[in-house]
Amino acid sequence: MAKFQLHLFTCVNTREDGDARGCCSARGAGEVATDLKRKLYARGFKRVVRANKCQCLDQCAFGPVVVVYPEGVWYGKVTPEDVDEIIEKHIEGGEVVERLVIPEDQLTGLENGTQNS
Repeated sequence: MAKFQLHLFTCVNTREDGDARGCCSARGAGEVATDLKRKLYARGFKRVVRANKCQCLDQCAFGPVVVVYPEGVWYGKVTPEDVDEIIEKHIEGGEVVERLVIPEDQLTGLENGTQNS
C-alpha cells in the first residue's frame, strides 16, 4: 500500500466557554482545516499529502495549530489567509514558513527520554 508523503494535522478542539486556554475551534481552526484539504486536493495532492482534523495538540496558546509530519514542523496562529503560503512554500517548495513556526522552546511537550514525575 502506498503511503502519504506528508500529514498535516489541524487542531479543531473545542473547550468550554471561559476556559483560560481557549481553543483552536473558537479561533477559526475549522475553516483552516477545510481550506487546507480543499486547496491541497485542488493542487493535485490528493492521496499524496493528507490533511486531517484532530483534537487537542496541547499548544492552545498558539491556536489554531497545524503540525506537519513526519517533519515535525509546528505552525501556530494559522489563519485561512496563511493556507496558500503553507501549501506554496512548505508543501510545494519544501521551505518552512518561519513566521508561523512555534519556537521549539515554547512547545509544551516533553523532551525525548523524559517522563512525568
